[in-house]
Amino acid sequence: MLSFFEWFKAESFERHRPWLILGKGPSFGGRSAYDLTAFETLSLNHAVREQPVTAAHIIDVDVVDDCAEALFHNARVVVLPWIPHVKNRPGRHSLGELAESHPVLHRLRRQGRLLWYNHSRARQRNGDSPVVRVKFFSAVAAVNLLAEAGVRKIRSLGIDGGDTYSQEFDDLKNKTLLANRRSSFDRQFEEIARTIATTGIDYAPLDIAAPIRIYIGATESEMLPAKVLEYSIRKHASMTIEAVPLHQAGIAIPLPKDPQKRPRTPFSFQRFLIPALSGYQGRAIYLDSDMQVFRDIRVLWTLPFNGADLLTVSEPARTGRRPQFSVMVMNCEKLPWNIEEIVRALDDGALTYEQLVYEMRLARNIRAGIGAEWNALERFSARDTALLHFTDMTTQPWVSAENRLGYLWVGDLIEAADCGAIQVDLVKREVDAGHVRPSLLYQVENRLRDGLLLPRKARRADETFVPPYRSLPKHSRFGWLGSGKRLKALLRHCYQNHPASRYPRMLYDWYSK
Repeated sequence: MLSFFEWFKAESFERHRPWLILGKGPSFGGRSAYDLTAFETLSLNHAVREQPVTAAHIIDVDVVDDCAEALFHNARVVVLPWIPHVKNRPGRHSLGELAESHPVLHRLRRQGRLLWYNHSRARQRNGDSPVVRVKFFSAVAAVNLLAEAGVRKIRSLGIDGGDTYSQEFDDLKNKTLLANRRSSFDRQFEEIARTIATTGIDYAPLDIAAPIRIYIGATESEMLPAKVLEYSIRKHASMTIEAVPLHQAGIAIPLPKDPQKRPRTPFSFQRFLIPALSGYQGRAIYLDSDMQVFRDIRVLWTLPFNGADLLTVSEPARTGRRPQFSVMVMNCEKLPWNIEEIVRALDDGALTYEQLVYEMRLARNIRAGIGAEWNALERFSARDTALLHFTDMTTQPWVSAENRLGYLWVGDLIEAADCGAIQVDLVKREVDAGHVRPSLLYQVENRLRDGLLLPRKARRADETFVPPYRSLPKHSRFGWLGSGKRLKALLRHCYQNHPASRYPRMLYDWYSK
């Protein structure tokens, strides 16, 4: 009996041929709209009943009984863990043992169509074959299995989240639907995001335009914040993204003749390049570089336009702020913007700066369809915040150690450096260029998340630092560091570096089961 990886290598699949994973979610019902012959296919559990596939992936051995005939007629090969699950947990018998007594498995093995792999939830392993990470749902195992085999492009149908099946599987709703006692399938997305981030695979649902196109307002002096923003997006994104810093887009932005109408930040006009950069087709997301993301950006990408040309954030009424255009989802087909024509309109008086930047008059139909959690201004809640916006330029974490939420941003920077997503040399170059404070390098090299706990020597290095756009206010040597503020920072640091910090997450995982 071959392992999945031995079989995969022997089959000599085309290097760039994509694979399609078929689950039981609602989007499975739309498969007839696509040319499935363009893919090798892998079904999850009972999905093999409805569709011929290259490989049928099964974790729980009882599915073999349910789908016996379909396995012989619809699957070229059948793939199970070396220790198959029984009632959602690793069983006591190996696949080799089960194939001796189970008639369906025995027949598949005799035909050379039964494959195995080691999976992370079982203690017993077979040889030194790779161990595939399995968590929450079988879709996670399937994505990791293909990624481990070297597949670079994966699409899916029927891996949708939520708590229901496609109508083809109505007969299973009272039998297998969320039988592992989780409240929904949504937890699988954080694991898929992990796999995308660590392996670099191109993954997306087949029924969602991919990749997610994200344009970041930035200049050279914001390259490090832009990189940390990109890392935070990739960390949580359950489908492949493409992030483009707009100053690298290659389109020159002319300046209005009147200085009063010129951009008030170096990237104020950059967002108006996006439809052209997207070929006036499809969707695009715009973000400022001074942000950090804590949720799956796919949520923004799939928001319905409902007739709008542009979606923006709905700011809570109590703030009294006008609509914010620092986070936008754009329907590029409805936005025929040309930067030269826009500047000409400013010069001719047909458009004012306020109408352009603050009212977004160029978009005919604007809808505040993005929740306020996607533009939290200098505020953070682990439960609610999807995007944190560091709007106070004097205390942004890369120019000031004083930001009370800076530990979140520096934490992602340290993580990115650990995994190679951001090179420490880049931090050094940005310090040398005067784009970020010198003490930031100390924090990265010493894994100190909270700038409030910097030692005096590291803090002194910032005394002559002048941020790119405005000087930080002068402070007495430690006058800004009140005892309460310092105590909170110290307690947070101790907690984050203590094993107890894992308990809330462990409790959440247990409760979610």
